[in-house]
Amino acid sequence: MHRSPFTKRFQRRGLAAIVGLAMAGNVYAADLWTIAQDALANDAELASTRSGFQATEAARDVQRGTLLPQIGIGGSVSHTRTYSSPAQGAAGRVQEGAEEVGAGAAAAAFDQDDTVNSVGISLDAEQALYDPSRRAQLQRAEREIDRDALGLEATQQQLLYNVGNAYFEILRAHDILSARRAQETAISRQLEQARERFEVGLIAITDVHEAQARFDLARAQRIAAEGAMQVSFEALERLTGHRYDSIDALDEEVPIASPQPADREEWVALAMANSPMVLMAEAGIEVARSTLEVSRAGQRPVVSAFANYGWADTDRSGAAHQSESQVGLRASLPLYTGGSTQAQIRQSGFLLEATQYDFEAQRRDTIQQVRSLFTRVNNDVETVEARRQAIISNQSALEATRSGYEVGTRNIVDVLNAEQNLFNAIAEHAEARYDYVLGLLQLQLQAGILGADSIQAVNAWLSDEERVSLELPDEANDNPVMNIGERPQAPS
Repeated sequence: MHRSPFTKRFQRRGLAAIVGLAMAGNVYAADLWTIAQDALANDAELASTRSGFQATEAARDVQRGTLLPQIGIGGSVSHTRTYSSPAQGAAGRVQEGAEEVGAGAAAAAFDQDDTVNSVGISLDAEQALYDPSRRAQLQRAEREIDRDALGLEATQQQLLYNVGNAYFEILRAHDILSARRAQETAISRQLEQARERFEVGLIAITDVHEAQARFDLARAQRIAAEGAMQVSFEALERLTGHRYDSIDALDEEVPIASPQPADREEWVALAMANSPMVLMAEAGIEVARSTLEVSRAGQRPVVSAFANYGWADTDRSGAAHQSESQVGLRASLPLYTGGSTQAQIRQSGFLLEATQYDFEAQRRDTIQQVRSLFTRVNNDVETVEARRQAIISNQSALEATRSGYEVGTRNIVDVLNAEQNLFNAIAEHAEARYDYVLGLLQLQLQAGILGADSIQAVNAWLSDEERVSLELPDEANDNPVMNIGERPQAPS
């Protein structure tokens, strides 16, 4: 059985991560790895791709069968009744005045009714000895298996990234929501203080209005953050078909470090050797080249060996049964097909050229993506530290502004601005942390090395001591659309 390097790589890295993953029931608290397993077992797109790959394997077996002996048996049973009538004017030749018996004998000679029952059996066998078209079609089917195996691996890696993206988008939305709620609470207290100061004549009404406007803005931001939380959860549920009551949060001590290897061109080399998208585009060239060979084979001879045996018998009186056998070679060569064969060759040649350009486009795109993501992840490392320092700086600025407000050197607008800057810094720090994690996963995805070990490594950064509750309404998760259910059975 033909197994190319493409297929072997898929079996080594793709199927190993899929086999053994059972369908999970509704889970109420989970981490990233648990949810990734649920998605691998329950994602409809991955299941569809897997079934499509199995169909491609079956197509290879179909083509292989055309090169093996073709044997068939047939039989027939028939009932034949033959009528014969005298020619026109034959009855007139019976002499007038002849005896009635003589006339009856003449009529019998020209009017006959014959009934015959027969039975026959035939056995035919044929073996292709030289059929370049069928052999080229088999090679094309094998190349298609290589290509679709890489497509299945690409779908699996994309699913793992989508799970990670949906998971950390929930955590991102939660942290932003927490910052917006704290901001709303802080500005609410500031609004109450402003009203109290206005009532005793310490500040003007404009300060109260300013505090009210900031409170309304904070409330709107909090509502938007709650909506983002809901949307992010729905994305995760779509991938897994399950609803989770809570998920593990990202630990505060996440090791924010540059990706390894530290050289950008080494990541490019990894992508060229491992990216299923690049390898699939390259495998597509081989499929197109095989299609060209199929077209060229249409102008070559076909030679096959054949043998047949037939037996027949009837119930006709005096007839014996008949049997015959035949063994021989059969050859054919197309001489003129109206130009369609040459047109197919030209068509296949242009399609091959197109796949070569597609491969080059995919290669360039992957290189650009890997380089950009490598730079972005390294920038995220510095951004996380800068955002953390910004929280400290804005906290100090807020305390100084509040002190100045107490002694009358700063106004309420300064305090509100300082508070908003602090909570923006907190939200931006959370965003920077999740940007780093997702950027690292996306870099591994583009390089073609995102797998179970990558998810487990990130999963180790989570803390089960702090769980993020999704705070969603209680709804029964019995929607059949969100569950693949039993594996569909092929028609028998």
